[in-house]
Amino acid sequence: MHTALIGLQWGDEGKGKLIDYMANSFDCICRYQGGANAGHTVIFNESKISLHLIPSGIFHRDKICIIGNGVVIDIKQLEKELKELIEINIEFENRFFISKRAHIIQPEHFIIEKEMAKEIGTTGKAIGPAYADKSMRKGIRMGDIFNVEYLKKRGISMDFIETLVNFRENYGHFIIDTVELLHQLNRNKKRILFEGAQGVMLDIDFGTYPFVTSSSPSPGGVLSGTGISPFSISRIIGVTKAYTTRVGNGPFPTEMNQSMQDIIRERGSEYGATTGRPRRCGWLDLVALKYAIKITGATELALSKIDVLDGILDIKVAKEYQIDGELTDRFPAEVWKLENIKPVYNSLSGWNNTKGIRKQSELPKEAKEYIHYIEDFLGISVSMISNGGKRGDIISD
Repeated sequence: MHTALIGLQWGDEGKGKLIDYMANSFDCICRYQGGANAGHTVIFNESKISLHLIPSGIFHRDKICIIGNGVVIDIKQLEKELKELIEINIEFENRFFISKRAHIIQPEHFIIEKEMAKEIGTTGKAIGPAYADKSMRKGIRMGDIFNVEYLKKRGISMDFIETLVNFRENYGHFIIDTVELLHQLNRNKKRILFEGAQGVMLDIDFGTYPFVTSSSPSPGGVLSGTGISPFSISRIIGVTKAYTTRVGNGPFPTEMNQSMQDIIRERGSEYGATTGRPRRCGWLDLVALKYAIKITGATELALSKIDVLDGILDIKVAKEYQIDGELTDRFPAEVWKLENIKPVYNSLSGWNNTKGIRKQSELPKEAKEYIHYIEDFLGISVSMISNGGKRGDIISD
């Protein structure tokens, strides 16, 4: 049976590092939604590499990596990433595949995106317009680049057709029916790890609408974005930071004061891998996390960046919201309610240092108490803890 790794916050939870860490236990890593609006940063051979489309498992030379049909693809960005992998001698022939059904981001999508960015603070990667054309049945897909006449009939400009043909000539052999491949792997009892982008709080249906992404990072997105059976996934790992971040506009109940944000941002390098924008920083929001766990059915938690909180004497966690003078432990659906929330915090004692530790039992007493508080509140266990920026800085005992 297979595993899905899903962000429980507003993205940037550290999924890429965990995928890279876990990849050795799987035969295939498959990306199922989003586009180049996501950014996974991995430190490989002392170099920091950001991938926006290609699964993080690509750094493991014996792993199959798939871009599923639910992803929208910026051809130029994908080509750039492939060239960068070639430059650092990462071999991906016969183990990297792109779905024929994945939609292509077109030049006009970027023009539309510029107008949208003023309203909801998008990444500028044209994801929303591409998904809109997909829903309106106006899009083109990766499999279409093998038929130039069809592209002409669809009204695609000759300049863009030339771009697509050039990509096809260099990388066309990677474009296949990935549904068939995934089901073949499933039949052969191969283990698949599904890699999402963004997080549940940005889900088009369940996130802080309209300040959301245009796809579904939740488990439903795994199914529609790959063609895999719902009965095939037995393990769902929900990923959360030890605090909370958000990029762009939208409600953010536990946002810290500016001085604390500055501290966390610099310690945690909280700048978008895609846009470079500084991330907004907040305390851990257990109300939002409990809601995200309901949506995802997460079976365990991965807690990232606990080291960023090292040395902070008083650590807050939101356990309830106050809305119009009333207390609630439920995450509201209405954005206008979210904008007027006052979080109710519990304060926990901080700790000195978690870096370099490889066993959960060796963590400072206060850090263990913080983890246990989270587990007790959410009713779910923490199976992995990230405590540093390097690939091996993960506690999993």
